[in-house]
Amino acid sequence: MNNQSNGCTNFICRMWSAIRSPSKYSLGVLLIIGFVTGILFWGGFHYSMEVTNTEEFCISCHEMENFVYTEYKQTSHYSNRTGVRATCPDCHVPRDWPHKVARKIKSTNEIMHKLLGSINTAEKYEAKRLQLAQRVWDDMEKSDSRECRNCHDFEFMDFSKQGEVAAETHPEAIMGEMTCIECHRGIAHKLPEGA
Repeated sequence: MNNQSNGCTNFICRMWSAIRSPSKYSLGVLLIIGFVTGILFWGGFHYSMEVTNTEEFCISCHEMENFVYTEYKQTSHYSNRTGVRATCPDCHVPRDWPHKVARKIKSTNEIMHKLLGSINTAEKYEAKRLQLAQRVWDDMEKSDSRECRNCHDFEFMDFSKQGEVAAETHPEAIMGEMTCIECHRGIAHKLPEGA
C-alpha cells in the first residue's frame, strides 16, 4: 500500500515539476491539446445547435406534438399546392448566428416549464395559449417578422394575384409601416380566445 502511494506521489511530483518548468515539447503538447479540445467543443456545440433546430426535436415532447403540431398540420405552411413546407424552426428560430444563439438561450425557459409540467395537458395549454402566442407575436414584431421574410419577399410578390385587402395592405408594409405578424396571426396555429 505504501509503495502505491509513493508511486502516485512520485507521478504527481513529476507532473508538477513538468508544469513548473515546461519544455518546448510540453508547450507543444499543451497547444495541440488546446486546439483539439477547441475543435471538439465547437463541433459538439454546432452539432447540438443543429439537432435542436429540427422539427423532430421540436415535437419530441407531447405538448408540442399533441397540441401545436396537430394544428400546424392543417395549415398551408404544412401542406400546399407548391410542396414548400415551413417547419417549426423556420418560423421560430432565426437563421443568423447571434439571433439563433439568443433564441436558444431564451428557450431554456421552455425546458424549465416542460420539467414543471406547465402545459402538459390540453386544459393547461389552452389556459396559457394567449400568453404564449403573445410572446411569439411580440418577438416577431420586434424583429420585423424576420423569420417570415426568410421565405416571403415583397420583391417577388405579384400583388395583382393577391386578394383586394392584401394588395392594398402590402404596399403599406413595404413602406415600413407594418410588419407581417400584425395581419398574419393565426397563420400556422389556431388563434387563442381573446386574441
